[in-house]
Amino acid sequence: MTGPTDTIAPTTPQQQQRSGCCALVAGEVAFAGSGPGDPDLLTLKVARALNDADVILFDRLVSAEILALAGAQAVLEDVGKEGFGPQISQDEICRRLVAHAQAGKKVLRLKSGDPTLFGRLDEELSACEAAGLGYQIMPGITAASAAVAGIGQSLTQRGRNASVRFLTGHDMKGFADHDWAALARPGEVAAIYMGKKSSRFVQGRLIMHGADRATPMTIIENASRADQRVIETTLDRLPTDLAAAQLTGPALTFLGLAPRASAQALSDLTMELA
Repeated sequence: MTGPTDTIAPTTPQQQQRSGCCALVAGEVAFAGSGPGDPDLLTLKVARALNDADVILFDRLVSAEILALAGAQAVLEDVGKEGFGPQISQDEICRRLVAHAQAGKKVLRLKSGDPTLFGRLDEELSACEAAGLGYQIMPGITAASAAVAGIGQSLTQRGRNASVRFLTGHDMKGFADHDWAALARPGEVAAIYMGKKSSRFVQGRLIMHGADRATPMTIIENASRADQRVIETTLDRLPTDLAAAQLTGPALTFLGLAPRASAQALSDLTMELA
C-alpha cells in the first residue's frame, strides 16, 4: 500500500491501452472481431474502437450495420477476400496497415467473427512486429457460437462429446485435410467454416472413414442476422441439400448437430414474418 507521501507513476498511453482503459493509440494497430454480424453482439470495446479509429480496414463479411458505427472521421477501406473469388493480397493488406500506422493514424483492422480464428491474424501481427509497431487484439464472438445458439444447441454435451473441433473447409492450397478417422466416430461435433464449396469433399472423406450416412449436419447461413437461414440435413444428403438451398451468404456447417425442434420452429416463424 502507498503512504501519504508515496506517489504512483502515471501510466503511459500504451499501458493504458493494454489495460483497456482508454481509446486507440495513434501509430498502433488494433485487431478487432466484429462478431457474426448482429450489431447487438458487438463488444463494447470494439464499438468504442470503431468510433475512435482514423482508418478502418475491414473484411468482406463485416456487416453494414456494424460499419455504420464508425466515427465520422474514419476512412473505411474494404480489404475483404472471398474464397475462390476476388482477392486483395495479404501482402497488400499488411502494407496498408503498416503505412497508416507509421503515418500516425489510429488503425483498426476489423475482421468478422473473432480475429484469432481463421482470421489470418498471424501474418498481420508479424508485419506490425517487423515494422516496430505496437498492436492489441480485441476478441469477438465467433460464428460457431452464434450459429449453435441459433439452433438451440450446445457445442459440448456431457456423455456425447468432450471436445469440439473448429475446421476450415479450404485453405491456401485448396480443400483442407483433417483427421477424418477421428471426425467419423459417433458423437463427434465439428464446426466447419468456409465449407460450402467443400461439402462433397467433406462428405466423401467422412464416409470413406466409416461415418454413418445418417449423421446429422446443419448449415446456418448468415448466423445471428435478420436473414439467417437454417438447413437441416444428413451427411448422406449434405451436397444435394446444400446445392438446392442456393445459399449466397456466409455459412457455417455443423457436423453431428441438428436443430432442436423448438429452435427450428422459431427460425421458420422468423423467416415467415420477415
